[in-house]
Order: sequence, then C-alpha cells, then structure tokens
Amino acid sequence: MDKAQARTTRRHRRKRGIRKQITGSAQRPRLSVFRSLNHIYAQVIDDLKGHTLASASSSESGHEGSTGNVDGAKAVGTRIAERAKAAGIGDVVFDRNGFLYHGRVKALADAAREGGLKF
Repeated sequence: MDKAQARTTRRHRRKRGIRKQITGSAQRPRLSVFRSLNHIYAQVIDDLKGHTLASASSSESGHEGSTGNVDGAKAVGTRIAERAKAAGIGDVVFDRNGFLYHGRVKALADAAREGGLKF
C-alpha cells in the first residue's frame, strides 16, 4: 500500500467513527465538507430523506479568486451559510468527513459560523 492509499484509508476510518455519532435531520441537517487537492466542497444534507438542501464549492463558475487555499475555503463557507439561511436553515451538525479540523476545513467552518450558521 503506497502512502496516498494509506492516507485515504486512515481518513475513511476516521470518517466511519465520526458518522457513527452524527446524523442530519430536517431540524438540524449535516454540513458535510470535502476537500480535494484543488477545490473544497460543502453540502447541507438531510440524512433522513437523503436530500441535499444547499451546496457550495470552489469549482462553481461564480467563484472568484483562488480555489485550493484558505481564502477559497472562507469564500465557500460564507456562500454555504448564505444558501442555508435562504433555505431556512440556522442550526447544523458539522461533519468534517474524516479530515483534520485544521487549515481549509477550519477556515470554512469559521466562515460559516460568521455567516450565521450555528454548530
């Protein structure tokens, strides 16, 4: 097993442990974050129905500026907060999706909090 595959395996193990404890409902959906090497994605998900209520990413056509760094993550965080508020969502459960709460993931979470989401 090479280094990249081992890193992905460790992340999936952490993800399973996190998802055992948190689930999204209609009253308090799950804010899921995924980061790739070049982009960062965020979704607000109702797990009981299996629907995505709001989403934002740095790969969208309307995204201005950089995509794969902390500034891009902050922009996605504010955009997901605006879209969730427009959908009538104020409280969410944060799902870091196995990624460490550091860097881009933390920047997205802080920007979403500043945008008005509570978690």
